Amino acid sequence: MVTEQISLPATADAVVVGAGPVGLTLAAALVAEGVEVVVLDRLATPATTSRAAVVHARTLEVLRGLKVSEQLVSRGLIVPRFTVRDRDRALMSVDFGSLPSPYPYTLMLPQDVTEAILDDRLRELGGRVHRPYEVTDVAQDAGGATVTVSTGETIRAAYVVGADGMHSAVREHTGIGFSGDTYAQSFVLADVHLDWQLPDDEVMLFFAPEGLAVIAPLPEGRHRVVATLDEAPEHPDRADVQALLDSRGPQRAPARVLDVVWSSRFRVHHRLADRYRAGRLLLAGDAAHVHSPAGGQGMNTGIQDAVALATRLTAVVRDGSDGSELDGYEAERRPVAADVVAFTDRMTKVATTRHLPLQKVRNAALRALDWLPAVHRAMAMNLSELATDPDRR
Repeated sequence: MVTEQISLPATADAVVVGAGPVGLTLAAALVAEGVEVVVLDRLATPATTSRAAVVHARTLEVLRGLKVSEQLVSRGLIVPRFTVRDRDRALMSVDFGSLPSPYPYTLMLPQDVTEAILDDRLRELGGRVHRPYEVTDVAQDAGGATVTVSTGETIRAAYVVGADGMHSAVREHTGIGFSGDTYAQSFVLADVHLDWQLPDDEVMLFFAPEGLAVIAPLPEGRHRVVATLDEAPEHPDRADVQALLDSRGPQRAPARVLDVVWSSRFRVHHRLADRYRAGRLLLAGDAAHVHSPAGGQGMNTGIQDAVALATRLTAVVRDGSDGSELDGYEAERRPVAADVVAFTDRMTKVATTRHLPLQKVRNAALRALDWLPAVHRAMAMNLSELATDPDRR
């Protein structure tokens, strides 16, 4: 059902552009602190596909302030391990059970469910998303910023935040560079029902000479499959996914794809905004950083951006702190994103190498490292993003 377009308020303390998990988190955190927020999204209805399906421990921790973490856990699937395999042989296993967190696991939860929970919380707090409104212009001056949308309406606000993804309209109007590149290979993404014999309490990364495949359990008996291809089909079907698992997944007890619930293909970029702030315009989430899905950290890093930014915006807008407080947001969060971009880039390059001798060296190195407890802890802390918490460094 298409959401009825309602006239926009003329003014606000802040405008948040984008109603994905990052924009919703930011808006809810601001509204909870009494900040007047207008949330704009170009889509007529919320997205209904699973997309990002991993919620890490650090993200659940920072969302406790919004009182949504326990609901996310109740709707998701707790997965305590991550394993790397060469077909049937385990090379490395990372157990999250000893993480110093109330959430010592990976939570598998489709993104549309995460967004629905965050949207409900925003509404409970008195906020709402305005749809469909496409931003056509953002201008700023010494006193504030003006957002113009496709209907011709304008909103005057103290600050505008672009949480509108990789092709951010807000970032375009800041003039901030988005440095980086695109991986040569494309990725297949599919939610499927599987008949297979391996455990459903692990996220599994399979190596094979043909490329990598990730298989992760999802709620309601589904599995997420991610794999690299030189040229992925636009809408991978059951035969496409089956061929990938036949050539890269388990051999002794092969996985059988029963059906495909949803599928897509995408190109992966690794890019980082040169700055997170241009005067009264700020960036968060994919508008500020995009990277490989290795480790499932994109949405998580963005949600953590949102919580950090909400604290600083509240201090400026509600409590009268100097606007320089917002410079601390970039100082706090951009290094985290830079580390994530670098970490996932290394993981992707190691996982996708097509050079057979390097594949053998990689596998041997992983088997050797699997014996070292310090390596296990470092991997668990990095994947869970607990390593980004200054108090745990």
